[in-house]
Amino acid sequence: MKEMSFVEHLEELKKAVIKILIILAVAFALCYALSDHICEFLLSPLRIAFKETSAGEIVYLGLLDKIISQLQVALWSAVVLSSPLWFREIWQFVKPGLFQREIKTIRPFFLVGLLLFWIGIFFAYFVVFPMAFQILMDYGVGGVKATIGLRDYLVLSSKALLFFGLAFQLPNILLILGLMGLVSKQSLREMRRYIYVAFAIAAAILTPPDVFSMLAVWFPMVMLFEVGILAVALIVRPQAVQEAQSQEV
Repeated sequence: MKEMSFVEHLEELKKAVIKILIILAVAFALCYALSDHICEFLLSPLRIAFKETSAGEIVYLGLLDKIISQLQVALWSAVVLSSPLWFREIWQFVKPGLFQREIKTIRPFFLVGLLLFWIGIFFAYFVVFPMAFQILMDYGVGGVKATIGLRDYLVLSSKALLFFGLAFQLPNILLILGLMGLVSKQSLREMRRYIYVAFAIAAAILTPPDVFSMLAVWFPMVMLFEVGILAVALIVRPQAVQEAQSQEV
């Protein structure tokens, strides 16, 4: 671990922030240039649902809605798509202040977290979106067309993708908490029933009033929780035993 003065830390922080801002600016410019394609990507599940049911159409309600929508989509897309690059800059800033053992412990969390984030996004886009839209189109009174605001939908779909990307961080979070000594395999198992109920409430709030769409959200969250328990059992406990034995020696 390299010793640095307070001024040197500030200088390194300044460099890291400037690099991250440059990365985001370049990513934003690229995403804005491709914003038509990104918007079409987000709109595709809804268009398919409308095509299959002839239940509605997508409209924009204000003169600036299309422009503002594309700016918002470009901004969020830039943050998400450039995440490996600005995560790397954060890691490069933090790394000099860590011991070699801490570096080996923390490094996998960045890679696993990034992988889980993208798995969550793909799960939401390819599984949750089509199911939820199909159910919403078929639910309730028939013979009525829906008029979906372009800006509202793009913001909502972006937030939903971000939510699922963050929700899929659950195993990573549980493992970190386990390594910090805040949770254990036993404590997580004792909380299991309450966590399941909390997941059910969250799924009921986030999905249409339908059992199948609720289960489509609830079941993956339960599986992620169980994966987190398994990770804590397989990694945290053996590491604690190994450290205790090394201290005895």
